Order: sequence, then C-alpha cells, then structure tokens
Amino acid sequence: MLFQIKSYLKFLWHSKNEHAVHSPFVFNLLTKCFYDKEFKPEYNILKNYRNELLQNKNTIEVSDFGAGSRVFKSNTRPIAKIVKTAGISPKRAELLYRIVNYFQPETILEIGTSLGLATSALSLGNSKAKITTLEGCPETAKKAQLQLRKFNCSNVKSIITEFNSYLEICNLKSKICDLIYFDGNHSKKATLDYFELLLPTTANETVWIFDDIHWSKEMEEAWDIIRKHPKVTVSIDTFQWGLVFFRYEQPKQHFVIRT
Repeated sequence: MLFQIKSYLKFLWHSKNEHAVHSPFVFNLLTKCFYDKEFKPEYNILKNYRNELLQNKNTIEVSDFGAGSRVFKSNTRPIAKIVKTAGISPKRAELLYRIVNYFQPETILEIGTSLGLATSALSLGNSKAKITTLEGCPETAKKAQLQLRKFNCSNVKSIITEFNSYLEICNLKSKICDLIYFDGNHSKKATLDYFELLLPTTANETVWIFDDIHWSKEMEEAWDIIRKHPKVTVSIDTFQWGLVFFRYEQPKQHFVIRT
C-alpha cells in the first residue's frame, strides 16, 4: 500500500491534462474520448450488470494459477466481494466503453475475464466487434458467461484456459488484434511474456491497455520496459492503466495523463 501511495504522488507530480499535450492524436483521444462527459445509455447497462452481481449472495470456488496450468490456490469467495475488490471500477468501465467506442476495433482480446465487468464494457463499446476473453478459473468463467448472456453481450467468445498456453498453442502471429486488454496476471514476468507473445498481432491502429501498471515495483518495471520497446511509439500512463500504440507515423512520445 505504501508503495502505491508513493507511486500515486509521483504520478500526480508528473501528470498533465489535454492543455499540455501537443500531439494531435493524443489531444483528440483525450478531448473526444477520455474527457467526454456526455451521458451514454450504455452506462445504465454497465451499472445494472454490476449491481446484479453486488446483490448476489452466492459464493464461487475461485482458482488462481501459477506457472503453466498448475493451480496453487483455491478458495471460496462471495461474488459480491469479488466485484468490490477485483472488478473494474464503474468509472473505469465507462472509460473502457468510450475507448472501444472511439476506436471501433473489429477484433478484441481480453486476458482475464473475472466476472465480465470489463468484458461487458468492451462488448457494448462495439457490438459488431469479435471479442475473445480468456479466464483461468472455471467457476468464475461460468458465472461471467451466464451474466454476459443475460445482458445480451452476444459478440463475446469465452475461453477457459491458462493464458500462456493459449497464446502459445494458438500461435496468433498470423492474426491481427485491434485491441487487447491485459488484466490477467499482475506480475512482471507474465506481463512481459504476454507482450512478447502478442507483438506479432499488432498493426498501425492497434491499441493495448495494461491494467495495474503501478500495482507493484515489478509491474512498474514491466511497464517501463514495454513503453520503451522500439515498436511502441505512443504510450499513456493514467496510473491505473498503461495504453500503448504502434502507429508508424508517430514520433515516440510518452504521456502521463490525469483522467
């Protein structure tokens, strides 16, 4: 907790808003997407999706995974508690919706479904997108699948799998992923492994979003390596998220942005 407080104070010191941004691409993203205050009808759906889970008094068996597909921890957790402690916040879900709605990606990959709170935002952002979401815990994935169907998120394909195995076996090098949301394993090694495995899927308009980049010292180290990678041209640190872009025409720039 102390580490995150120090990181946040450092973030506040360096962060800017749209008035300090001189890149037209990033300026438009901030003014037309990040800072868009207009209410969207889809926000009510996101709210209802969350509230129904918060009112669910049931528990599910949650499995966490170590290296490979080896389960190293399994315990029973209340669904409502998972939403409160591990789910995307309402503000972030609305921002994720706006990002998808702004860029209109045709193919989306989510690493880490949990109960589908972020997945529903991805789905509502572009109902025509083909979304693949990966989850390692079978019980959590099943609950998310039921909830997504109930809220008509019909463009989502849910896969229960260990992340590294899926990315390696499927060999996605010949595919393009327009947007990837990384929220599955908040460790330096796993984050960098996913980054390297998925680099061949990038194109000029690709958007990658990494969750919890300031969660720990090692996650900050992973984020620093990612944003400095030669293929990454534009990176945005919003404290909670790190966004990276691979736009060939853009000079390499890094932004620390308050949202």
